[in-house]
Amino acid sequence: MSEPQSRMLAALNLRERPPRPSAPQAVWTFIWRSWRKTSGNAAYLAIDSIIFPAVFLLIFTYLFGGAISGSTGNYLQYLLPGMMVYTVTTMTVYIGINLKTDIERGVFNRFRTLPFWQPAAIIGTMAINLISFAVGLITTLGLGMLLGFRPEAGLPGVLLSMLLVMLYAFSFSWIFACLGLIVRKTESLTTMSYLVLYPLMFTSNVFADTSTMPDWLGPVVAYNPVSLASSSARALMHGTADTAALTAALISLGCIIAVFMPLAFQLYRKKSK
Repeated sequence: MSEPQSRMLAALNLRERPPRPSAPQAVWTFIWRSWRKTSGNAAYLAIDSIIFPAVFLLIFTYLFGGAISGSTGNYLQYLLPGMMVYTVTTMTVYIGINLKTDIERGVFNRFRTLPFWQPAAIIGTMAINLISFAVGLITTLGLGMLLGFRPEAGLPGVLLSMLLVMLYAFSFSWIFACLGLIVRKTESLTTMSYLVLYPLMFTSNVFADTSTMPDWLGPVVAYNPVSLASSSARALMHGTADTAALTAALISLGCIIAVFMPLAFQLYRKKSK
């Protein structure tokens, strides 16, 4: 008899109910579950975290760099911090897809009958996505360095920039966690992600400086959350960080977390009833 089977029999033979797991224990269990699912789909992780970031960076640098900046080298210095934000933005939708998949497959119904802290199911899934974000950022930065990108602020600027982008990805993931809990079909979530992400990304300063835009459009683009994160990441990498701009970016990300994280937990509890 295997060890897991022995443990199961021992648990069934107990006359007393096993103690309820604590919140950290429940979160860790779901982190382990999400890791097993992720490691079992290593090919998809490689596509989303390595291949796509590399392809998009090459396309935008060499296809549009000369037209936008006159030099691919100069454009790469501007583009790469923004591409880090672009990379994780496209990956944030997966938290919603993972939650929706559990609901459609009936796993969610099993979870809600178990005596554990229910938000752990969301937090555990969210935590493992941070690994995917980190891999995507390292891929984008590493390829950029090979192409000639040089951060003027050195290693401290790079690390601070990556931490900021990770916080940005964490905050945006809560938006798609909410969407994953309210849409009826996974296909609907994919469609809604396009409606949310692409207007935000392509009306941002990821690819072009706001100073080149019309007077009526520049201020709108500048206060886009994607633009605030891109500008701050760019300033941290090149040593031109402005306290006011960095504070504005952190406040905007904090507001997103403050609104959508409690909303996700509330939607999850309502769905459990």
